[in-house]
Amino acid sequence: VQLQASGGGLGQAGGSLRLSCAASGITFSNYIMGWYRQAPGKQRELVATVSSGGTTNYADSVEGRFSISRDNTKNTAYLQMNSLKPEDTAVYYCNARRTVTPSFNYWGQGTQVTVSS
Repeated sequence: VQLQASGGGLGQAGGSLRLSCAASGITFSNYIMGWYRQAPGKQRELVATVSSGGTTNYADSVEGRFSISRDNTKNTAYLQMNSLKPEDTAVYYCNARRTVTPSFNYWGQGTQVTVSS
């Protein structure tokens, strides 16, 4: 199983970045896809999730600014980040979670997002 995250980098406050997560080795449509982030000295936190059917869930801190989506034909999940803030600076991790038995939970390697003011 591999979750390959890409698209991180340096952004400016008020700007946009788009993250991608390409999954392999799993039946993509059976998994809830999510993005989490971890800032220095802080715990990893949920950013957003999207179910196979497209139901989304967002952390309050990114609601209205970030948009998660998925393309089940490409086995890829996306995180469109708009109106970036310096506090969005973190390592962003892609997650694939299967909730039906047997359940599985996979993580990508993380991609750094740095937002300058």
